[in-house]
Amino acid sequence: MSFKNLQLVLPDVILCLNGVLPENNIFLQLGSIPIIAADGAAAQLRSKGFLPNYIIGDLDSLAHEIDHWRNLKDIVIEEVRDQSSTDFEKALEHIRRQKYSAPIICGLHGGELDHTLNNWSILMRYGKGMPLAVYDAGKIAIPVYRSIIVDSVKGEMISLIPQPTVSLTTEGLEWNLRREELSLGIREGARNRAMNNQITLEIHSGAMLVFQKSLLPYIPQIKP
Repeated sequence: MSFKNLQLVLPDVILCLNGVLPENNIFLQLGSIPIIAADGAAAQLRSKGFLPNYIIGDLDSLAHEIDHWRNLKDIVIEEVRDQSSTDFEKALEHIRRQKYSAPIICGLHGGELDHTLNNWSILMRYGKGMPLAVYDAGKIAIPVYRSIIVDSVKGEMISLIPQPTVSLTTEGLEWNLRREELSLGIREGARNRAMNNQITLEIHSGAMLVFQKSLLPYIPQIKP
């Protein structure tokens, strides 16, 4: 079994969804990299004192003030009326076309639960073909589909959330697994703890979300 190392990289774009966005100091930590707002997230950013570089989506949430946004300089507005995809998907397609290599996503959850769960599903689907990291409440989550080695510190909380199932062997955690299956609705792997400076997560089948403490401005990424 070959393992990939989880490495820390600097993000090169921030994607803000119209959910719960982080506090202002998080955006300041991330520096001056481009910000993409998925539709209504633009209004949230403005209320925080930030302006996006791009606004992407069907723009229904901004329809009542779209002229205001179009009159602002240095903001690129990409209206995509295709109703077969969400604003999240539209923004991810933009990121793919622009060849960003280390996006960080904020605002994945919040509001209606079905919307949050749909975003979660999109994250796992797109994460198979592009590196994605989600920031929320002091933690970073990344989709994982293959065996990895994770740098950690003793006592750090690590959560392994199956998507929807994963067969797993772990080393370096307080509660290790031995070819055991985690499955949504049956058994999850939330709030485990690191016991060593390195953790090995061997995936026999399936996929999962791995949650670690945020080390912003760096984000974890699985290098090819």
